[in-house]
Amino acid sequence: MTPLDSSLVNIALPDISHHFNVQLIQVQWVVISYLLVISSLLLTWGRLGDTIGQKRTYSAGLAIFTLGSLFCAVSPSLVLLIIFRGVQAIGAGMIMAMGPALITEYAPPRHLGRYLGIMAIAVSAALATGPVLGGFLTYFFGWPSIFLINIPIAAGSLIYAWKVIPATRPKPKQKFDILGSILLFVALSCIIFPISFVQRLGWNSAYIILPLAAGIISMAVFLFTQKRNSYSLIDLSLFSNPLFLTGNIALLLNYVVQYSIVFIMPFYLQDLLGLSPSIAGLLLITFPLTVMVAAPLSGLLSDRFNLRFLSSAGMIIIAVGSYCLSSLGQGSTRFEIIGGLALIGLGSGLFITPNNSDIMASVPADRRGISSSMIAAMRNMGMVFGVSAAGYLFTARQTYLTEFYRHYDLSISTIQALSFQGGLKITFLVACGLAIIAALSAFIRGRLK
Repeated sequence: MTPLDSSLVNIALPDISHHFNVQLIQVQWVVISYLLVISSLLLTWGRLGDTIGQKRTYSAGLAIFTLGSLFCAVSPSLVLLIIFRGVQAIGAGMIMAMGPALITEYAPPRHLGRYLGIMAIAVSAALATGPVLGGFLTYFFGWPSIFLINIPIAAGSLIYAWKVIPATRPKPKQKFDILGSILLFVALSCIIFPISFVQRLGWNSAYIILPLAAGIISMAVFLFTQKRNSYSLIDLSLFSNPLFLTGNIALLLNYVVQYSIVFIMPFYLQDLLGLSPSIAGLLLITFPLTVMVAAPLSGLLSDRFNLRFLSSAGMIIIAVGSYCLSSLGQGSTRFEIIGGLALIGLGSGLFITPNNSDIMASVPADRRGISSSMIAAMRNMGMVFGVSAAGYLFTARQTYLTEFYRHYDLSISTIQALSFQGGLKITFLVACGLAIIAALSAFIRGRLK
């Protein structure tokens, strides 16, 4: 349900933007607020489950997610929608943190891999069907329907979970790093806010300088407390291992690139090409479907080839796909769109499994839980930075080109099309460059400790 919700919202963003009469740089916070809250609190919910019990935490997550979905659907303004997306993310984070833990707790050991595999299939199926379902719902019932559909699913799951999941014994001695969670949330928010609004306010504005300074200071304090805290969110000592460090850098950049593309493409398909949300969803399904095909293949190849070669090759394919997508315009064919998205999906599927395997193998067995949490944190932070960076690059270039083309004898529609294509081009070219850096990071690694 939680990955389905993310993919549903992405395809509906252009419709939400038109409904509230706001620009892309503003509507991006519908996504950013959701990812920010999950990134900041995901590790905390794991500790909460150990403290009050996994069943209670999981059930509370379902209840909060249900209410958040309802509030999102009836939001009368973009500001309230962004706030309620944060509420929804609190519940989503609890569900995401407790799902694997519950399966591990109650699955027979000999079937654990099978059950976790079923969960992975569910996530992949949600990501694959989300664009199509979201496009259908948005086209026929409007954007609020993408949130309303969560309510019966979440409410039914809550009743069923409370009935069938055994009560877990809490562990009261577990401690929370509440300060770390708050500092991380403040740091990410204050750094991303200037990126989102600098195009409108300018770098000299106090509204840009002060939040940016606060974000940098908060991040420094966060890293300082993580080093001294015995129950911290992040074990910084793991980053002394070159393989762990470079693997996580590559992972972060991978999701920055992915979400730069995932965020911009619905606007290209619907606003520039004029496609309906349902048709746009059918085209966007290319990416997750290709990942579903490539990921198992990557797992098989991981047993035969060097992992860093596979992960580096995956990022190179993503770089090629990003470069191909950077040339999209009004005259592009659907074959070109599908081909570029397929390359992104193929590269992502080849990259993720060997890269994560390298990260997990680089740490001692007793630190793999922390390492797994770090992978989740890097994934979510990559998504946050991907959306915010794409929004800034696209809007800045589009605004510049709009002013530039006004000096020529061109129609308004032509200027809008050219400036849109220019914004898309620079965004995807930067994504291409980041993918190349990620490929180098994945390839240049130290030996396992």
